[in-house]
Amino acid sequence: MAVNVEILEKLERRITLTLAATEINSEVESRLKKLSRTVKADGFRPGKVPMSVVAQRHGYAVQYEVMNDKLGQAFAQAANEAQLRVAGTPNITQKDEAPEGQMAFDATFEVYPEVKIGDLAGAEVERVAADVDAAAIDKTVEILRKQRRTFAQRAAAEGAEAGDRVTIDFEGKIDGEPFAGGKAEGFQFLVGEGQMLEQFDSAVRGMKVGESKTFPLQFPADYHGADVAGKEADFLVTMKKIESQNLPEVNAEFAQSLGIAEGTVDGLRADVKKNLEREVKFRVLARNKGAVMEALVKVAELDLPKALIDNEVERLVEGARADLKQRGVKDAEKAPIPAEIFQPQAEKRVRLGLVVAELVRANNLQAKPEQLQAHIEEMAQSYEKPAEVVRWYLSDRQRMAEVEAVVIENNVTEFVLGAAKIVDKTLPFDELMTA
Repeated sequence: MAVNVEILEKLERRITLTLAATEINSEVESRLKKLSRTVKADGFRPGKVPMSVVAQRHGYAVQYEVMNDKLGQAFAQAANEAQLRVAGTPNITQKDEAPEGQMAFDATFEVYPEVKIGDLAGAEVERVAADVDAAAIDKTVEILRKQRRTFAQRAAAEGAEAGDRVTIDFEGKIDGEPFAGGKAEGFQFLVGEGQMLEQFDSAVRGMKVGESKTFPLQFPADYHGADVAGKEADFLVTMKKIESQNLPEVNAEFAQSLGIAEGTVDGLRADVKKNLEREVKFRVLARNKGAVMEALVKVAELDLPKALIDNEVERLVEGARADLKQRGVKDAEKAPIPAEIFQPQAEKRVRLGLVVAELVRANNLQAKPEQLQAHIEEMAQSYEKPAEVVRWYLSDRQRMAEVEAVVIENNVTEFVLGAAKIVDKTLPFDELMTA
C-alpha cells in the first residue's frame, strides 16, 4: 500500500504508522517466555518462575522494547517505500483513534533538502601560492641553531642583551596592591624572543646581576589575564643571573648532528627546503580549500534540516566539554555551556556538508584508492619512519575514514578551482606560515 506523506513545512514531513495489536502481544509473549528461562526470583528455581511473575516484573520493559523495535521497523519500511531520505530521528506519538485491533502513530521528521548549486563559472575564488626562498631556508636554519644552543654565564660587568637567558625575581602591584600571578622568584626567560610583554622585556635589557629596577607596565586591553587587562602595574625586578647564548656554527658537524645523510651544509639546506615545501603545500591547500568552500556555499541554495543542526550543536557542546576535561577543569561534563553559542557554527558546518556531498555525488568526486594511498604516503614523509606511519593509517578504519574525507575535500577544491573565476595571489612565506 502506498505511503501517505504529509508535507508540513519546508523539510518537515509526517506519516502515519499502524501496528496490529495481536502482533505486538504475540511478540511480547514470545520474549517473556524466552526471558523466563533465565530470569531469577526469590523462592523459585531458575527457569521455573511462573509466567505471571515474569510478566508482572518485566512486562512493561518488554512491551516498551517491542514497541520501539516494531515502530522502528515500520518507519524504516515506510520511508523506504516513499523513497524518503530522513534527516535525524523521527518524533513518534500515538494517535487517540485507530482502526479496530490496531494502534496508530504519527511519525514527524525532516528530510534531506534538495541542494541546488549555481553556476560555478560566476564564482570568484582567490587562489594563493607561496615560494620557499633562500630567506625562508635561512630563517629555519637559524631556528635549528637556537634549538641546539648552549648558555654560559656572562661577566658580572656585562648587562643583559637580546638572546640572553636571564633569571630574575619580580613583583608587580596595581594601585599599590599585589595581584595574582604578579610575583615570582628565580623566573627564567629569553630576552628579545617574545616570551614577555615588550615593556617588561625592554626594562630588563641592560640590567646587571644584583641590580634592581622599578618600572611601570601597561597591560594590553586584550591581555589573557582578565583581572589585569587594560590596567597599569608597577614592577620591581631584581636580576639574579645572566647567561649569554652560544649558537653552533652551520657546518658539516652541525648537519651531521641533525641526521643529514650527506652530512654537508648543502645537504642540510636541501633537506630544510624539502620540508618547508611540503609544509607550504599543505598550508596553501588549506587556504585555497577554505576559499573554495566559502565560494561554493555562496552559489548554493538549500534549506537546512533542524535535526542535523541540533545534532551538530550537541557534538560541538560535547567537544567543548571534552576540551575542558582535558585541561583539568573539575566537573567538566556538567559545565553549563549554552548550546546557542554554537548555533552559527553548526549551521555553517551542516550547510557546507550538504553542499559538498551534492557536488561530490553529481560529479563523481569520491576518493579513489590510489588517491588515499598517495595522500597517506605524502603525510608519512614528515616522520622518521614513513613505512610505519603508512601501516598505522591502513590498519584502522576510522583513520582511513578521516583520510578519505580530506581527499574528497581536495577533489572538490580542484574541481571548483577548475570551474570558477580564479584570482591568483602570491603570499610572502612568512605571511603564509603565520596565518
